[in-house]
Amino acid sequence: MHADDFALPDGQRDALEAAYATPPRAYHTLDHVAEVLRHYREVAQGPGWRQPREVQLAVLYHDAIHQAGRGDNEARSAQLARQEIGRWLPDEGIDIDRVVQLIELTARHGAIGRQEVDEEAALFLDCDMAILAAVPAVFDAYDAGIAREYRPVAPGWIFRRKRRRFLKGLLARERIYLSDFFHARLDAAARANLRRVTRGFWRF
Repeated sequence: MHADDFALPDGQRDALEAAYATPPRAYHTLDHVAEVLRHYREVAQGPGWRQPREVQLAVLYHDAIHQAGRGDNEARSAQLARQEIGRWLPDEGIDIDRVVQLIELTARHGAIGRQEVDEEAALFLDCDMAILAAVPAVFDAYDAGIAREYRPVAPGWIFRRKRRRFLKGLLARERIYLSDFFHARLDAAARANLRRVTRGFWRF
C-alpha cells in the first residue's frame, strides 16, 4: 500500500492477502492489484475521483476470488467485498453498493459501451485494463500468466482460441479504453501489443 492510500485494519488486510493467495495464481495476484493501484493514483493526480475510497476498495477486492474457468469470480469477489467492508469498516460511511457495482462491472471487460457507465466507472475499468498498454515484455508476462492460470482447466488449443478471440475483439473496438484520460495515453500502445500477439503467436 502507498502512503496516500486509505489504510485497512490489520485483520481486513490479512484476510484480503489470504484471499489472493488462494488458489495459487500466476497473474491475478496482489502484484496485479498493486499495478492497478498505481493507475488509480495516476487518476487521483489527474482527473481525480469523486469516491476515492470506494474505488480503492473496488481495486483491492476486484480479483479477490479468482478460479480459472469459473464465470462467477467477479460476483463472488463483490460479495466478499460487501461482507468484509461491512465487518471491518461499518462506521466509515462507505458506499458498499458502489464498491459492489464497480467490481461486478469487471466481468464485462471488452463488452461495455462508453455510454453504459459513468466517468468514474470508466476510469476504474480502464485502470484494470491498463496492462494491455504495458511495454512488450511486461505484456507478454501478463499474457503468459493468464495462460498458466488456465492450463489446469482448459486444453491449450481451446484456451488459445478463446484468448485470441477476446484480444481480437478488443482490437476491433473503436475504443479499447472507455475514458478519455486512458484513451489518449494508452490506446496506441495497447493496439500495438494486441496486433503483435494476435498476428504473431496464434495462427489458426
